[in-house]
Amino acid sequence: MNRPTALKDSARELYSFQTRLLTASLVVLVAFGGLVARFVWLQVNQHDHYQTLAESNRISIVPVTPNRGLILDRNGVVLANNFSAYTLEITPSKTRGLEETIDDLSKLIDITPKDRKRFKKLLEESKNFESLPIKTRLSDEEVAKFAANRYRFPGVEINARLFRHYPLNEIASHLIGYIGRINDKDLADIEARDETTNYKGTDHIGKTGLEQSYEHELHGTTGYAEVETDAGGRAVRTLRVKPPIAGNNLILSVDIELQKVVENAFGDRRGALVAIEPNTGGVLAFVSKPGFDPNLFVDGIDPQSWKELNESPDKPLNNRALQGTYPPGSTFKPFMALAALEYGKRTPQQAIADPGFFNFGGHRFRDDKPGGHGYVDMYRSIVVSCDTYYYMLANDLGIDSIARFMKAFGFGQLSGIDIDGEKTGVLPSPEWKRKRFKKPEMQKWYLGETVSVAIGQGYNAYTPMQMAHAVSTLANDGVMFKPHTVKFIENSVNEVRTLIEPKPIATLPLKQSNIDVIKRAMVGVNIEGTGAGVFRNAPYLAAGKTGTAQVFSLKGAKYSAHGTKEHLRDHAWYIVFAPADKPKIALAVLVENGGFGAQAAAPIARLVLDYYLAGKKPDQPAAESTEINGD
Repeated sequence: MNRPTALKDSARELYSFQTRLLTASLVVLVAFGGLVARFVWLQVNQHDHYQTLAESNRISIVPVTPNRGLILDRNGVVLANNFSAYTLEITPSKTRGLEETIDDLSKLIDITPKDRKRFKKLLEESKNFESLPIKTRLSDEEVAKFAANRYRFPGVEINARLFRHYPLNEIASHLIGYIGRINDKDLADIEARDETTNYKGTDHIGKTGLEQSYEHELHGTTGYAEVETDAGGRAVRTLRVKPPIAGNNLILSVDIELQKVVENAFGDRRGALVAIEPNTGGVLAFVSKPGFDPNLFVDGIDPQSWKELNESPDKPLNNRALQGTYPPGSTFKPFMALAALEYGKRTPQQAIADPGFFNFGGHRFRDDKPGGHGYVDMYRSIVVSCDTYYYMLANDLGIDSIARFMKAFGFGQLSGIDIDGEKTGVLPSPEWKRKRFKKPEMQKWYLGETVSVAIGQGYNAYTPMQMAHAVSTLANDGVMFKPHTVKFIENSVNEVRTLIEPKPIATLPLKQSNIDVIKRAMVGVNIEGTGAGVFRNAPYLAAGKTGTAQVFSLKGAKYSAHGTKEHLRDHAWYIVFAPADKPKIALAVLVENGGFGAQAAAPIARLVLDYYLAGKKPDQPAAESTEINGD
């Protein structure tokens, strides 16, 4: 039986086709509408935003670092300046292999083992994405060689940089300080000062000395350049420049020729000298010996040089003038005598019979002269430096009066000099001892300790800066000026100078008649006393005091320099001002382990005063005096 044949429904198929076509058209229309809407959104509503992004891709903002300000002495001698040079720099993260890159570079440019060591030290201290110098101060020939082979060294560039230069090398190194690469601590300090923007593009910052203390004046204001770059990030042209503003110049109160005389006078000896203009507080010379070459630090010091400086037994990186603290020895006595006059504990005429010792509390305090000095009044106590006189005086004054009087002169206090890092030293007192020691039995003040304090021993410890400040105040009849090393700040653009006004910070309530007693005695030191042998035939009248400070306790034993290791020998001190009637200069000299003050420290002072007051320039270091009459 045959099945019936199905007939084709054309109308239904047409309807189905039209429905699918309509649906597809609607989908296409909606999609196209979405594209148009997105296009309108981007072109109209987001136009400014994307235009800015596009410009950012094309334009780079490049910081332009300012020239660092210069440092000059009071006569215009340049102590720190800048020069421009090409440096070969590597960004480690962009190289194919750091060691391989350096090896290949060394075939083009002379890269020494010292350069490699310095680069590795910088690498350890820096982040891997920073550009670090492998070779500085390239010659034109070296620049040309690298330019021709640049395509072979991804991550390596030649940049023009400004370099700091210290033309006098070691001279005044502790005063001027040095700059070094910015580290994490420096960055934190910069952020804390909200100066991050101003340090964009700056690699170096002041680390010590005036370079550190006056960083805010020396650095200047960073400028910027809008630079058009290509797709590879290479600069095509500069569109706009806001020039940087160079840092200000520092004009110092320091006389660099005097500074040279001082440094030469020390020879190979360790120590410090600070010379001050009493009626202004201006520092004339600031010496710490030995010094160092600050140029070593500018490019990043190499490990070998760092090791030599850091491990030297002479410790050349120690700023002895500002941070070294030493017992003052007998240079303390003029101030003790003045305290006795002011507190009414002595008159100038009162005398003692010095047997060569002072018994107190079952202990015998010895004078340095066996048999004693005989009858000693205040004048003679300073001239011959009689210990027994001051042992007795200390017992009458008491430690509280001594500490109160010495504090007013700046002992154990920051002088306020415009160089960072000053140490306070130790002005001993019962209150200081309670704070210093934790164990109750060690906090008690013993009367015998007062006796030792009187001759500048015991817990006494002061910096050469403090000693110079104190003798300068005495020379200026009790008017105390804040010591400062910078005399003018000079605007590097218009060269207008701003004077750093000398600031009297205190006028001590002292009787002029009492000051005159002490000054006469200090003049006597150089005429008939412990300094007479050194200052014989001086063409000016100088008022001074010698001092010899024990480094360790003898505990009753007899001291012998020849039988004592060099670093355990006594320190030599000398304080002086001159001319005695109208002082132009006051200074303190310390010679570490130099022996008697008259032996090692006073001869240095004599050479310095001869130059400053009489124009006599020495050509040899100071010779030790063999004429010693007391400490």
